[in-house]
Amino acid sequence: VQLVESGGGMVQPGGSLRLSCAASGFTFYNYNMIWVRQAPGKGPEWVSAIKAGGISTYYTDSVKGRFTISRDNAKNTLYLQMNSLKPEDTALYYCARLPLSVHWSDIPLRPYEYNYWGQGTQVTVSS
Repeated sequence: VQLVESGGGMVQPGGSLRLSCAASGFTFYNYNMIWVRQAPGKGPEWVSAIKAGGISTYYTDSVKGRFTISRDNAKNTLYLQMNSLKPEDTALYYCARLPLSVHWSDIPLRPYEYNYWGQGTQVTVSS
């Protein structure tokens, strides 16, 4: 299993970024996927999750209305479109694969039970 994130960078408040996560080594379309971020000195915070088929999504409250998760199962790629970025969005963002044992309806209660994750891509929001 390999997950490789890209698309991070430095942006001013109010700006936008689109993160990508290229997946390989497993049957991507079978798995629910999640974006997680970790700011310096803080623990991981789940950001958004998407069901295997791509129809259903979850968002943590702080990003609702600003971030959009999507996936292209034909390209084995996960995305996170981030708009109206704020300084508090600054973090290392990584994508992760949730195990089949965590059912979709349980994800908000069990968001950190992923078993594979990438190396992350840094997002810095600063003026």
